[in-house]
Amino acid sequence: MNRDYVTELIVSRKLERGLRWDDVAEAVGQSKEWSTAACLGQMALSQQEAARLAELLDLPAEAVALLQTPPYRGSLPTAVPTDPLIYRFYELISVYGTTFKELISEEFGDGIMSAIDFNMNLEREPNDAGDRVRITLSGKFLPYRRY
Repeated sequence: MNRDYVTELIVSRKLERGLRWDDVAEAVGQSKEWSTAACLGQMALSQQEAARLAELLDLPAEAVALLQTPPYRGSLPTAVPTDPLIYRFYELISVYGTTFKELISEEFGDGIMSAIDFNMNLEREPNDAGDRVRITLSGKFLPYRRY
C-alpha cells in the first residue's frame, strides 16, 4: 500500500457512502478545504484525525499510518496541468502571477506569501448571470531575510 492507493481508497469509499467533502471534514475536525487537501495527499493528518477518517471510511490500519506521514506536495501528474479546471488556475497564475508579485511587493516589501501558514475558503456565490466560484486565499507574508 502507498499514499496514492490510500487517496484512491478514500475517494472510492467517499463515493460509495454518498458523502460530501463537508461530511469528511466534519469527521476529521478541520475545514473542508484542508481536509480535502489532506485526503488527496497534500497534508499529513494527526493520529486522531486519521483515526476519525478511518472510522468514517473503514480504512485499514496501514492507511491510518500513511495518512500521518509528511506528503510529497505539489504532485500533479504533468508539469502543465491537463485537467481543464486545474489548467485554468495555471492560466490564472501565468496571466496574473506577475501582478500578484508586484502588488504584494509594493504593499509588503520583498518576500513571499506562505503556503504553509495559510488559509483557504471556497464558496458558491449566487449570481443572476450564473453562479460564481469565490476563493479566498490568506497566507502569512514572509520577508526575505538579509544576512
